[in-house]
Amino acid sequence: MLTEQLDLRGGRNCWRQPALGPESDEAPAKADVAVIGAGVMGAMVAERLSDMGLSVVVLDRRAPASGATAASTALVMWGADVPLTHLARTVGEGEAAERWRRVFEAVRALDQRIRKLDIDCGWRARPELYLAGDVLDDAGLKLEADARAKASLPSEFLAAEAVRERFDIAPRSALLSSGSYEVDPVALTLGLINAARANGARLCFPFDVIGLAREAGGVRVCGNDGADLLAKSVVLASGYEAARLFLPQHFSLSSSYAIASKPGAAPAWRENALLWEAADPYLYARATSDGRIIVGGEDEEFVDAIRRDALIPAKSGTLQAKAAKLIGRDDIEYDCAWAASFGGSPDGLPAIGAARNMEDVTLAYGFGGNGVTFASLCAELIAPRMRGEADAAARFFDPYRVL
Repeated sequence: MLTEQLDLRGGRNCWRQPALGPESDEAPAKADVAVIGAGVMGAMVAERLSDMGLSVVVLDRRAPASGATAASTALVMWGADVPLTHLARTVGEGEAAERWRRVFEAVRALDQRIRKLDIDCGWRARPELYLAGDVLDDAGLKLEADARAKASLPSEFLAAEAVRERFDIAPRSALLSSGSYEVDPVALTLGLINAARANGARLCFPFDVIGLAREAGGVRVCGNDGADLLAKSVVLASGYEAARLFLPQHFSLSSSYAIASKPGAAPAWRENALLWEAADPYLYARATSDGRIIVGGEDEEFVDAIRRDALIPAKSGTLQAKAAKLIGRDDIEYDCAWAASFGGSPDGLPAIGAARNMEDVTLAYGFGGNGVTFASLCAELIAPRMRGEADAAARFFDPYRVL
């Protein structure tokens, strides 16, 4: 098989797919670009490339937005799991700042794109609080704030009492940042798919791609039922079911957990800020457009679905207890609990760029804590690549960069 086949999620998530989802199109014989994967990454890329006038086909073994995207908690932030100050120790202060600024620009570009396309997906700007923890304590947060200010990124240090007074949560020092958002990831993905199809793109599922073969004119995309098509270029956007023939092993998988309250529980703290910890593993929380509170974290370093899902009840209890301590409330009822595969990388940044072992194949893997953000970044980087233009920032996210 070209990509791994995983049980990507278990339990009950809080995103509601429409009763009547999109229907599959007939697969074309040829296309300019074949995008393999109909999650948020594939949808973002397909919309952008089809808007450029390219003929695009999106292929997936599942219905769109029904894999890991449906388990996403979708805090759309530009801060990476690996702090800027920690990344600077590895790649240097200047390059670390450039990488983070490019991610910040991707979030801003996504905001503009959603507004332009008028996608109804619960897209709302929110302040973001990055709370002190065992990765960055008070002193570490202050250094991080200085590094972000030097990189022209909108963050400021708040002392614990200031956090309590403004946001009405347990006092803990934090970095307060702007330029972050919340979104319904399923609605966003389906909206992007619809926009791509309005541009002439085709959506084909179930279409299980089992292999790629170079030939005159491009790449032959082969399906398991004998179906195939010829594409001038292929974008591998298969999410956490990665094509391991192409993706280096240091882009790894683990399991993560989340719970969601009944609608109407939010706001439970002021300004519905996005909350997360400078800790490993970290807790995070946010509200949704229908007033749910989502709490996530409690990651485990394995991907076995049976073992993962068996822990949902225990992990749910732990998340509830930690959330109660974080926000100072234990009266919130949770009615959704789920687990999902989750991808990470040593520098907290995605894998985007040309495959080394097959011409005309591009990798688009958002391994890291910001899947929706990285999908936007991927579209921003792949669009000029398809026009034959160079992008100076592309090397920062190359899948084969030294990590």
